[in-house]
Amino acid sequence: MTETSPPLTKTRLRQLARRTRAEAALRDPGAGRSLAGLVHSLGLAPKMVVAGYWPLKGEMDPLPLMEALAAEGHLLALPAVTETGGTLEFRPWTPGEVLEPGPHGTRHPSAASPIVPQALLVPLLAFDRRGFRLGYGGGYYDRTLSDLRRRGAVPAIGLAFAAQEVERVPTDPWDIALDLVATELGVIVTAAK
Repeated sequence: MTETSPPLTKTRLRQLARRTRAEAALRDPGAGRSLAGLVHSLGLAPKMVVAGYWPLKGEMDPLPLMEALAAEGHLLALPAVTETGGTLEFRPWTPGEVLEPGPHGTRHPSAASPIVPQALLVPLLAFDRRGFRLGYGGGYYDRTLSDLRRRGAVPAIGLAFAAQEVERVPTDPWDIALDLVATELGVIVTAAK
């Protein structure tokens, strides 16, 4: 996705990014399957707790990658929004487990004892090589990553179509950078790593 000056606001970039992502998803609806082949390129330690997400329409599908991670012995979790303006809660999840509807069109496991993820797979609308991502504007992932990283290193891996890359995502002081971005074309190590 390319745009020229003037610099885009987050609001305008979100509009453009949604369209770009939708077009990429239509061109390659099976792109998520290619992520499963990148499981060893993510640099995750054995048997980590990895939090993914349930894909919304047009998002890069993380499920094939999550199934590959589970096959490698990683424990999986999915996020749940439990408080508007709060951090995400992560609940254990096994592929095939029935999910409940959540806010914003999400799906999550039923209430269970939350677990603390050791790595996050993160959805996005746009990303840049510095590692910054444009999300939906709720700030859930930035607040959650900030909270998790106060306790220790937690790799954040964005999942996207290659077409979602932009030259520069507008940032605010509270934005948290990703370590890697996995696309259907491979893994991008960001400047934040």
